[in-house]
Amino acid sequence: MFYILVSSCLLGENVRYDAQVKSAVPALKKLEEQGRVISVCPEVAGGLPTPRLPAEIQCGDGYDVLNGDCDLKRVDGVSVKSAFIAGAEYALALAKLYDIKVAILKSKSPSCSNNYIYDGTFSGKLKEGVGVTTALLKAEGISVYNEDEIEAAIAHFETL
Repeated sequence: MFYILVSSCLLGENVRYDAQVKSAVPALKKLEEQGRVISVCPEVAGGLPTPRLPAEIQCGDGYDVLNGDCDLKRVDGVSVKSAFIAGAEYALALAKLYDIKVAILKSKSPSCSNNYIYDGTFSGKLKEGVGVTTALLKAEGISVYNEDEIEAAIAHFETL
């Protein structure tokens, strides 16, 4: 059986930084009910609480954080880079354990985004880039989609 890695928040779990619980995405809930989903919140897995202060990558993107070229700080200036890296490593360990080839992760997240992240100024402005977990997963050959790309992700998943 093949598994898909999914951000816990997309399954309706209370892990978001602001502790808002969003409804589970129906297509993902269906996969979860079939036993095909491995749920992860890299930020919580890295030791961060819920709720927690917002955090943004200060320059570049997740690849730059992993390479040590950029920091990831909370809105109060405290670095949480090590927690984000630990969470990314945990997500990768799960992916390897379950031989996962496809992930559906939360967009705009400094951990999970696969296309746009906040620009590090806490002003709500987005820039192109990926989160720390996505960078690590992609470096290992795992395809990462977001909640707006579920059909493509499932189509890819079903070809495995």
